[in-house]
Amino acid sequence: MIRSVLVANRGEIARRVFRTCRELGISTVAVHSDADAGAPHVREADVAVRLPGDAPADTYLRGDLLVRAARAAGADAIHPGYGFLSENAGFAAAVADAGLAWIGPPPAAIESMASKTRAKELMAEAGVPLLAPVDPGAATEADLPLLVKAAAGGGGRGMRVVTELAALDEELTAAKAEAAAAFGDGEVFVEPYVVGGRHVEVQILADAHGTVWTLGTRDCSLQRRHQKVIEEAPAPGLSDALRTTLHRAAEQAARAIGYRGAGTVEFLVADGRAYFLEMNTRLQVEHPVTEAIHGLDLVALQLRVAEGRPLDPEPPRPHGHAVEARLYAEDPAAGWQPQTGTLHRLELPDGVRLDSGVTDGDTIGVHYDPMLAKVIAWAPSRDEAVRKLAGALERARVHGPVTNRDLLVRSLRHPEFTDPGALDTGFYDRNLTALTEPGDGRTDLFALAAALADAHGRSRFGGFRNVPAGPQVKTYACAGTEYEIRYRLGRDGLSAEGFPDVRLLALKPDEVVLEVDGLRRRFAVARYGDRVHVDATPSPRGGATTSCALTALPRFPDPTARTEPGSLLAPMPGTVVRIADGLTEGDQVEAGRPLLWLEAMKMEHKITAPAAGTLTALPVRPGQQVEVGTLLAVVTD
Repeated sequence: MIRSVLVANRGEIARRVFRTCRELGISTVAVHSDADAGAPHVREADVAVRLPGDAPADTYLRGDLLVRAARAAGADAIHPGYGFLSENAGFAAAVADAGLAWIGPPPAAIESMASKTRAKELMAEAGVPLLAPVDPGAATEADLPLLVKAAAGGGGRGMRVVTELAALDEELTAAKAEAAAAFGDGEVFVEPYVVGGRHVEVQILADAHGTVWTLGTRDCSLQRRHQKVIEEAPAPGLSDALRTTLHRAAEQAARAIGYRGAGTVEFLVADGRAYFLEMNTRLQVEHPVTEAIHGLDLVALQLRVAEGRPLDPEPPRPHGHAVEARLYAEDPAAGWQPQTGTLHRLELPDGVRLDSGVTDGDTIGVHYDPMLAKVIAWAPSRDEAVRKLAGALERARVHGPVTNRDLLVRSLRHPEFTDPGALDTGFYDRNLTALTEPGDGRTDLFALAAALADAHGRSRFGGFRNVPAGPQVKTYACAGTEYEIRYRLGRDGLSAEGFPDVRLLALKPDEVVLEVDGLRRRFAVARYGDRVHVDATPSPRGGATTSCALTALPRFPDPTARTEPGSLLAPMPGTVVRIADGLTEGDQVEAGRPLLWLEAMKMEHKITAPAAGTLTALPVRPGQQVEVGTLLAVVTD
């Protein structure tokens, strides 16, 4: 019987495992880096153990420290979560050698799937269908497009799509460097890149008594940078024959390596055929959609299997449909750049499941993945589940860093997504520009609401007073556009320049009710320093923006707040991981030439020359930590 579990992880997955442990009467142990000292998973655990340092390499990736922490806290089992050391066979073996229960598959099974190249060899022997590898030295134009992929790890790191043969060597070098930095293993391989394919996976669960469950399918085709954004179960639009093929192949894969515990077998589906991609020997981020349709707790089942208990001969039958969206602190319109800062509020309406690693007031830093939360909706049908999830996200209040919330709502309502037959992994390649265009949400109305609420909050008379000689003026910025609001607020109501059809119905410091073109809309206003977040009720006409983050601008801007033309500033906090080979000040560079790479939130971000010119300054060096706005380079036109 497991009595105390240490979760060798952080954030959302640690909280998820703790929740099940509490329900089962199992005590919990958290570990934390210095950056996570005040994190929710630390506050919620019965006991917490510090891992000195901030970087993952010094903390969550130190298996020796994790085992030592479990012993010090009196834990008798370790759950690895996902990411970090969850698929590290050496760590799993060290846990067992320490006399602790490992809540995961046997080390030998993990080792079998640790290298994707070796995994493909094993799957071929087991009769699992897969794509044939391509020798990069013998590749021709006829082989394009190609996919360069790290043999170890996952999460899209060390992965490159190659569409021009001349770029293959450069992409191989970049992928090897990224894989070595991320996983300590620079091995990569090349295979055909299937255009128009779907990412479909099968959840498996196996016990030590010969039972293997295949818990339906999930579609995870909507991805950015080869990382999943929206997932659903069951995968829509598959024939019964293809589903049978997928289930059979997943079971064959599990039995071929003597698997035990929860895992996922991932496939590429194209033209009615399935090809093995990889097996994740751990719990997946998207496991809640499978739980929703089967009525299961996969973490509880992981614990059951780890205790040696048998599964039932057959799993529960699935019912209904579930969709999950990953809410990231990132800006999709700016190359998916991760965002940092204080998360002031994260609030969703009732009726959906929220799995989050952060709470109100937490700081989103640079050391870890930018995912804030997973939002999951279940309904009897796919259409209903998608509508429910989109509506919940639209009504969410997310105050703090820029997020992908609007992108998620638009994605869920896009015709290609609502038509299961149109799903494939190229969704964002085709549609990102349209999905990130400014909406028709009348940002000026949000600025007006912010100005009126501010006036009310600062007025001892509640905002309604004698009309002054001149209008009140407030200026706000949003997405690079300034909005100057000029208004009078008197006993006869509102008079605002540029808003002839707007009537003020109610006013409080945190709420403004306006009648716009005959429609009543409520605007909730929240202030955090010079930032103002305004959330509106959805327009019945649809398509209008429901939230806006505004920056209140001073009446007299600082004239010294300028940078030299051609300056490249750090778009986010991070670490300079490398500079282009041989690049020095005085070099001539072409527009778009990569100059250096920043690493932030587990991803590398390429900084390129904005125009052709001379590199007149390069003040940074590899390994240097930089903050937002740090000068990285200057290219003089």
